[in-house]
Amino acid sequence: MADKLVIVESPAKANTIKKFLGGSTKVVASMGHIRDLPKSKLGIDTKTFEPQYINIRGKGDLIKSLKKEAKDAKKVYLATDPDREGEAIAWHLANILGIDENKMCRVTFNEITKDAVKKAIQNPRKIDMDLTDAQQARRVLDRIVGYKISPVLWKKVQKGLSAGRVQSVAVKLVVDREEEIEKFVPEEYWNIYATLATKKPKKSFEAKFYGKNDKKLDIHSKEEIDKILDELEKAKYVVSEIKNGEKKKTPAPPFTTSTMQQEASRKLNFALRKTMQVAQRIIWRCKNTRKGNSWFNYIYENWLYKNIRRSKSSSKSAYWKYIWRRILWK
Repeated sequence: MADKLVIVESPAKANTIKKFLGGSTKVVASMGHIRDLPKSKLGIDTKTFEPQYINIRGKGDLIKSLKKEAKDAKKVYLATDPDREGEAIAWHLANILGIDENKMCRVTFNEITKDAVKKAIQNPRKIDMDLTDAQQARRVLDRIVGYKISPVLWKKVQKGLSAGRVQSVAVKLVVDREEEIEKFVPEEYWNIYATLATKKPKKSFEAKFYGKNDKKLDIHSKEEIDKILDELEKAKYVVSEIKNGEKKKTPAPPFTTSTMQQEASRKLNFALRKTMQVAQRIIWRCKNTRKGNSWFNYIYENWLYKNIRRSKSSSKSAYWKYIWRRILWK
């Protein structure tokens, strides 16, 4: 019997966290959501907007197993992801397992490291019902829009089309923008730029024509610009005011997986697969460097491996001697 039970979403995360918490704590995975709205009907009371949840088909055995583990454990911690979906999953788990949602049973961490996980377990909190309600509102709206409007599209437009809380609005914005583009009537306009010299030799700056008497003036024809140029050529220019200010530029946030892939594609023309391979290689090298392996060792191992593939007996012997020395040193 485990003293503590920690429930996460994915089995991979469960296996990693299990190593951090020791034998007295059991870590299991919920495999994502365990309850949802039924697929065969709307599943929402249209008067009160109360959702009618059911256990997801195929997760009966998992739910039985979670109930048994929760019954045997002295303390249950819900460590699903730290977002509104994760909060909702924790709330569903609490309902199914008979855990009071006002109990300090919810733990969250933003990195899967030993210190972060242990600190989270030591500082549990209540389930955040604001986040949970936000997820439920999104889910209910998705279902109502999808189930009520999609059939109308099938009858009026074309079968197979779907409506959605986000996609329908996005399509409307695209259509409106396209209509604006089609209705656009091109207009002729001109800008005037001047390079002005200062009293200091070899010093100059660029200025843009704004208007007359502090009023902006738009130029729409060559006749107008010729008239203005005649006036500007005879004018004297004075810098009447200088505005000084500070600009703060904050550094870009650390990459997420998606932003890393976007930047690699935009700047390096990398495919998604290549980006992830390079990232994994960097992580592998960093891990080996932390363990005490130098870059020289890494390069030497690669050189030996390439020589083995050429089937040189001397290289094979050197490679295996080197590997055995590394094993003994560790």
